[in-house]
Amino acid sequence: MRSSLSRFLLLLVAALLSAQAVADRIKDMATVAGVRSNQLVGYGLVVGLDGTGDKAPFTNQTFRNMMERFGITIPQGVDPKLKNVAAVSVHAELPPFAKPGQRIDITVSSLGNAKSLRGGSLLMTMLKGADGEVYAVAQGNLIVGGFGAQGSDGSRITVNVPSVGRIPNGATVERSVPTNFHQGDSITLLLNNPDFTTAKRMVETVNNLLGPDMAEALDATAVRVRAPRDASQRVSFLSVLENLEVEPGEEAARVVINSRTGTIVVGQNVKVLPAAVTHGKLTVTISENPQVSQPGPFTGGETAVVPGSTVEIAEDAARMFQFGPATTLNEIVRAVNQVGAAPGDVMAVLEALKQAGALRAELIVI
Repeated sequence: MRSSLSRFLLLLVAALLSAQAVADRIKDMATVAGVRSNQLVGYGLVVGLDGTGDKAPFTNQTFRNMMERFGITIPQGVDPKLKNVAAVSVHAELPPFAKPGQRIDITVSSLGNAKSLRGGSLLMTMLKGADGEVYAVAQGNLIVGGFGAQGSDGSRITVNVPSVGRIPNGATVERSVPTNFHQGDSITLLLNNPDFTTAKRMVETVNNLLGPDMAEALDATAVRVRAPRDASQRVSFLSVLENLEVEPGEEAARVVINSRTGTIVVGQNVKVLPAAVTHGKLTVTISENPQVSQPGPFTGGETAVVPGSTVEIAEDAARMFQFGPATTLNEIVRAVNQVGAAPGDVMAVLEALKQAGALRAELIVI
């Protein structure tokens, strides 16, 4: 396993070092300011469940309110004992420029203790934005990927998450969100990864095509480009603009460590100053060997169990390896692989190098 991981790391390093700078389209590097999606959320009921509904008090209250709107009054003090109804939250993302009548996907999640939403149907639910206005109406049959089964003895098995489902095209847009896309005489491009070099190169690319002073960099994120006021012309203009190719600047030197999975990603520009590293492993083993104490004959004593503990300490022999000045990514991985260090040991070495001031990179732990 370790040898295969080492080969994978070496291949990854070779690919990174041999890769040439590739130009990306502007549409893949930036977004247009003001053109954004909006989050919607709502509260509703899922009915038609096969006895897997919830028993939350707010579910009964919601059910009573719904029945009253249909002209049916449930007497106070009467428990409807719902088993096929569940209270749910419904959320969706309203894409930019969505118009009334278009349909969007929705996600439905149980709010109570419903065991499963499989087979249920969402009743009409209003989806509201952050301003409290209704922007879409959701309704339909759920698609649930998970399922569960329970035996009479209380044993249970669950696959995936049966309390969450989706409805493709389950909501109809009722109101559009106004944007400032057609306002002003310019548009602003926002880089997905802020970088001064990338912003400068984007300005140069746009000006080389459209003429001088057509674009200007406001900061490491925003590039403002002069654009026509007419709506149709602006759409055509942006279509040409977003397909221009720009060579992005090199990313800052970073080392990203995922302590939960043991994943380590070392950026291309990471360097290490002269340093000598040794990393050992101390193992402490405690074993219990209880002994039976048998009294002699005719002594009147009782047989007893006497605890016996053995503590062993073993320390693996650690090999020291040395980093030269301005060590590159390829040399770092080769040195670590020669020692045969596990991902956890590599994390400890990188953190120690950072504390010693020898690691010329930003260390990010996620």
